[in-house]
Amino acid sequence: MSFIFKRPSLTRLLKTQQQNQRSTICSKPPKEKIGPVQSVFALCVFAVTLLAPAGWILRHIPDYRQRSPPHP
Repeated sequence: MSFIFKRPSLTRLLKTQQQNQRSTICSKPPKEKIGPVQSVFALCVFAVTLLAPAGWILRHIPDYRQRSPPHP
C-alpha cells in the first residue's frame, strides 16, 4: 500500500483534496444572530418530529397485540 503514496501525482491529489476541505471552514462570526426563542423553537420542532412517531407506536402497542396476525 505504501507504493501508492510514493507516486507524486497521487500525493498532489491528496494534498489538493485536503486543501479543498479546509477552504470550506468559515472563521467569521455569523451575519445574523439566532436568538434564544428561535433556538428553543427549533429544538422543540426536532423533538416533536423525532418523538411523536415513537410515542404513537408505544401508545398503540396494546391495540397491535390484540389484533390477529394477517393471513398470507
